[in-house]
Amino acid sequence: MEYIISKTQEKAIFDYLSKKQFAEVEEIAKALNVSPSTVRRKLTALQTRGLVIRKHGGAYIADVNEYFPSFTFRAHQNSLEKKKIALQAIKLIKNGDLIFLDGSTSSYYIAEYLSEFNDLRVVTNGIDTLSLLAKNNVTAYSTGGRISNTNRSVLVGDKAIADVCAYHADIAFFSASAIQQNGEIYDCFEEENVIRRYMIQNTNKKVMLCDNTKFGKTGQFRLCSIKDIDYLVCDEDKRDYFDCENLPEIIF
Repeated sequence: MEYIISKTQEKAIFDYLSKKQFAEVEEIAKALNVSPSTVRRKLTALQTRGLVIRKHGGAYIADVNEYFPSFTFRAHQNSLEKKKIALQAIKLIKNGDLIFLDGSTSSYYIAEYLSEFNDLRVVTNGIDTLSLLAKNNVTAYSTGGRISNTNRSVLVGDKAIADVCAYHADIAFFSASAIQQNGEIYDCFEEENVIRRYMIQNTNKKVMLCDNTKFGKTGQFRLCSIKDIDYLVCDEDKRDYFDCENLPEIIF
């Protein structure tokens, strides 16, 4: 119970800083109704994990002004929504399936729940995801490849493409940074989109994982259209968001 409370306090502080960008210890303590010493202790823990930076009696979110935030930072953003999406998405998986997981933090949350399936095999280009699968004793295959220059948590390049093409999956799970009303899907990592496209081409079911913050955003690099996927798994009902036809099944 103490561990759960501790993690809840850390998340509350992280979420508060995400909104404020910078806050002093006393301000955080008052807003969250905890002691300043507790705030200092939790900020130290968050700083050790690279999530916040301590400065001038307070703290601010690490990477908040970076164009490419770290995997750890992104994994903590909207974590409850991503867990909700993951729990819905795994209902599409059957024992014995071969699945693709891209290197997104949304797919990482799916990896947390795969140990409950029998004879499951997972192919991923996500370095953190691969480590989590190994920890949970899930049969996993790395795509190989080189570490991306812009996102150090994923493998990309010709070797990764070739390894993806060596499989035909039952289901592929992927995410992206933006989805627009016309159904166009974009991401900020161009090289990852290449890997995702090959996953989409070499699978029976194509499943996009999308929390509410990605709707209406703009992106730099087009991935695909919503018409190219079979399922859209969200944390909210987004069926009325789109102004295009031929939508996939939307699960929330």
